[in-house]
Amino acid sequence: MNTLPTLSPARSRRPLALLMLVFFAPLLVASALYYASGWRPAGHTNHGALIEPALALPGALFQGKWSLVYVGAGGCDADCQHALYYMRQTHLGLGRLYTRTQRVFVATTRCCDRQLTRAYPDLVTLDASSETMQPLLQNFPSAQRRSSLFVVDPRGNLMMRYDLHDPPRGLLDDLKHLLGLSSIG
Repeated sequence: MNTLPTLSPARSRRPLALLMLVFFAPLLVASALYYASGWRPAGHTNHGALIEPALALPGALFQGKWSLVYVGAGGCDADCQHALYYMRQTHLGLGRLYTRTQRVFVATTRCCDRQLTRAYPDLVTLDASSETMQPLLQNFPSAQRRSSLFVVDPRGNLMMRYDLHDPPRGLLDDLKHLLGLSSIG
């Protein structure tokens, strides 16, 4: 008669214990790193600088659509022209999401040259040189206006800033991501 060899209980539990160790060890190490040591992953997905807290802009101009905003002098020098071109190309790069966004030029001095409106036909221009428009201008960080594009959400909140010296791909990627996740605007 053939009898099967019997394993001792300690020996039969060893593979199970080893399998559990292989499965749970990475989880335990990750939890210890995250909770006990205070280490957090440094990664982020946005390319622009978040404006925290988001600033509610006065007026209804920014309601209903995502807005790319440039704040500059009404005469629109070379830096301004670069910013408007950067905005237009990003706007066109959105493809089918194009209709959910608008481009806005907020002019701090008397606006605008006819050549500018011909070169950028869908650009919304806002003359903010009057005293009544000063509350709007105060929401945009003055130190960074000349070299920045701003993103305003469909509820009129100023929420992100992009440096015009950075590659435009970051702005385009962030806008596509925002528009893909957003059900408003």
